[in-house]
Amino acid sequence: MALVDTTNAAAPAHVFPASPDAVVGSLRDLVDSTYLNHDVSAVQIRAGALFARLKALNRAANAATRTHKQETAETRHDMDQTYLGLQNLLYEKRHLEREIEKCRQFASIYQDVPLYTMEEFLERAPEETRAEEILNNEHSLMLSRLQFELAERQRLDKECKRLQTMKDELLKESKTRLATMDKVKVQIDELMKHATDVQSKVAELAKPLEPPVPTEPVS
Repeated sequence: MALVDTTNAAAPAHVFPASPDAVVGSLRDLVDSTYLNHDVSAVQIRAGALFARLKALNRAANAATRTHKQETAETRHDMDQTYLGLQNLLYEKRHLEREIEKCRQFASIYQDVPLYTMEEFLERAPEETRAEEILNNEHSLMLSRLQFELAERQRLDKECKRLQTMKDELLKESKTRLATMDKVKVQIDELMKHATDVQSKVAELAKPLEPPVPTEPVS
C-alpha cells in the first residue's frame, strides 16, 4: 500500500480548518496489522508527516479560534456601540417629548395681553396681515394680531411722546409768559406808585395860595 498523504492542505486562518479526523484515522491505520510488513522507515516517515499535518491543523484551529474571537469581540463592540447610540437616541427622544409637552403647557404672557377685538382687527389691520390664509390658520392669526397690537402700541407710544413734548414746550412757554407778566406787573405797580407820588406832589403844588394876613398899622 502506497504511503500517500491524501488530507487537505492547511486552511486559511480566517476560516475553520478541515477536521483532523482523517489525519487521526490515518495514524490509527499505521498501527494496524496490515502495516506490520511495511518498511519501518517508511512508516515512520508517514507517521511524522501525519503528526506534522495534525500539528498544522491544530495551529490553524488555534489561529482560526483567535481570529473568530477577535471578530466576535469587534462585532460585540459594534453592537454595544449601536445599542448605546440607540439608548442615546431614545433618551433624546424622551427629552424632546418632555420639552414639547412643557411648551404645550406653558402659559405665555400673550394670553393676558388685551388685544383689539377681532372686529377691530379686521377693520384696522393692514390688508396683508389679514389675508385669507392667515385668517384660516389659528396660529398665524394670533401672531398677526399680536404683531398688529405691537405696531399700534408703538404708534400710540410715539404719538403720546410727541404730545408730551408739545405739552412740555407749551408749559415752558407759559411759564416764560407768566414770568414776563409778573415782571410787567411789578413794573406797572412801580409806575403806578410813582404816578401816585407825582399826582400827590402836583396836587400839593396846585393848591390855591392863602390870602395874606392883613397887618395892623403901627400907631
